[in-house]
Amino acid sequence: MKTRYFKNIAILGGIVASLWTTSCVSDLDRTPFIEVTSVTVFNSPTAYKQAAAKLYAGLALTGQEGPAGKPDLGGIDEGFSSYLRQYWQLQELPTDEAVIAWGDAGLPEMNTMQWSSNNPFVRGLYNRIFYQVAACNEFIREASDAKLSSRGITGTSLTETKQLRAEARFLRALSYWHALDLFGGNVPFVTEADAIGSTLPRQTNASELFNYIETELKAIEPEMADARKNEYARADKAAVWMLLAKLYLNAEAQGLTAKYADAATYAKKVIDAGYTLETKYDNLFKTDNNNSKEIIFPVAFDGTRTKTWGGMTYLVHAPVGGSMSAAAFGIDGGWGGLRTTKALVSLFADPSGKTDTRAMFYTDGQKLEIEDLTQFSNGYAITKYKNVSSTGTRGSDLTHPDTDYPMFRLADAYLIYAEAATRGAGDRALALQYVNALRARAYGNANGNITAAQLTSDFILDERARELFWEGTRRTDLVRYNKYTSSSYVWPWKGGTKEGKAVSDYLKIYPIPATDLTANPNLKQNPNY
Repeated sequence: MKTRYFKNIAILGGIVASLWTTSCVSDLDRTPFIEVTSVTVFNSPTAYKQAAAKLYAGLALTGQEGPAGKPDLGGIDEGFSSYLRQYWQLQELPTDEAVIAWGDAGLPEMNTMQWSSNNPFVRGLYNRIFYQVAACNEFIREASDAKLSSRGITGTSLTETKQLRAEARFLRALSYWHALDLFGGNVPFVTEADAIGSTLPRQTNASELFNYIETELKAIEPEMADARKNEYARADKAAVWMLLAKLYLNAEAQGLTAKYADAATYAKKVIDAGYTLETKYDNLFKTDNNNSKEIIFPVAFDGTRTKTWGGMTYLVHAPVGGSMSAAAFGIDGGWGGLRTTKALVSLFADPSGKTDTRAMFYTDGQKLEIEDLTQFSNGYAITKYKNVSSTGTRGSDLTHPDTDYPMFRLADAYLIYAEAATRGAGDRALALQYVNALRARAYGNANGNITAAQLTSDFILDERARELFWEGTRRTDLVRYNKYTSSSYVWPWKGGTKEGKAVSDYLKIYPIPATDLTANPNLKQNPNY
């Protein structure tokens, strides 16, 4: 069991959940569990830290008890309501990197890009995003200078609480970036300046939301802890820079002015902040990855203290099935759900993993071709995430893993910089060094290194898949490269056919859930839904 700020007090942070039962979107079905007020909750510096833990827990946990019971959100199975689980599914299942065998209502449509505004998984992430925004807004309201003064918080405690306020603004910006990327920015918009429940939220747009996120992140940068100086699993300046780099990298894909030079600038700030590549690639996805100097911002999990049926419980169990040994993954059984398509497999010259160690495919009893999406044996399995340490020790609980999710890591910063360089921003020679550093780790030598002539934009897209597959980036990457919906790139079951086919461009973003359109007449649906 690992001891951390987040893991020690995340459940205590649940006492503030009842403060956020007035949603920033009207359809969220949430129930107050404890009759408290902000005056009784935010009554000391310790209480502020506990409440901030709830904000971080919002990315990982689903309710107040764990693994289920007293959920944050109603109207959906609690395990399905996990922020990380739904974010991962919406980023991976409609791409070449993942398919799932299960037939839960609305889930097969994620494989085939045939969702509608009534899809429960789309609605699940949308509601989770705005639950998180509402929670952050409430914390920021209660951490205003005036309220901190009125509550007698001074000195070091005041400095620390103001830093927590900046971190809450970061977490809110992260969720708003997910809303921008996944829903096109056409979403309800609320900040701490809006009175709770006074009016229905207005709808923003991509340009306005982009500018807001950018402004927020730049404003909080001086207030965040220096890179690598904060408590583990809390955001710092490097997390801010990484989110800015991602925001800028995708600006053009969101119909805004291209900002690749800015993406390169902020990726370079991350790269120069003292992080180092993990020596062995697979150690990034094991229970002691909290020791890695490559991970910039994780979503933290602990098998004893942060139990959930979403998050890493899902990502470790769901890919295990068939003839795979559950014990080898440090778990009590596989769920036989997630696999990959031959399109990802084909990006590796040698899928055995003997050449490029990032090729983490399990093939025994598995078919490369996916004839039937519902059969776990169709499609190679992936062995990336484990509830086992780098020394082979199993996690503290065989059901709920100790493994943290690496939301931001140094390798991604390398590839953001390299992509920007191939698009005319950044130093190509330096970009080549970054890419070859990743390939040298993967190959164990220089045999996989590329030349300057091979460093192209398309190569970077493929390299991102090799390095970052199943880390929640693929949909965003394919959209940015105009390959997500077009006929220029198809993969098995894209559009609902075995061979794959082009789909309509409107699918680049998800629909506003029909339930929220009904609840809030200020909202208009994304085009063609």
